[in-house]
Amino acid sequence: MIKIYQLLNYFIAVVWLINGLICKALNFVPRHEEIVSRILSEGHSRILTILIGCSEILMAFWVLSGIKTKLNAVTQIIIIAVMNILEFILVPDLLLWGHYNSLFAFWFILLIYFNEFQLKPKTIKV
Repeated sequence: MIKIYQLLNYFIAVVWLINGLICKALNFVPRHEEIVSRILSEGHSRILTILIGCSEILMAFWVLSGIKTKLNAVTQIIIIAVMNILEFILVPDLLLWGHYNSLFAFWFILLIYFNEFQLKPKTIKV
């Protein structure tokens, strides 16, 4: 169980890292900046996208740190849910899979929940 928990933790961190660094900070997926532009601010979309990307990179490091893992999992779940609800309502045309993005977000939320609250051994100090 410990190995599965740790592998899933690495996977979750990699998802945050790729989205933050590759997709947003380095702008390899310009669609993310378009989403930020339409939801938050057209005039400051690049800097806001970089800040969001940096926050996602920090989330990856928080996941790997093992510090306050329950708070971390709840924070991730809330961020993913809020972000996807906003995108679902405001910019579904910019999403890779349109409204189906919500399904992938829901699966990711379930994975985070399952990993932290079901798989994590009670004695592990990660």
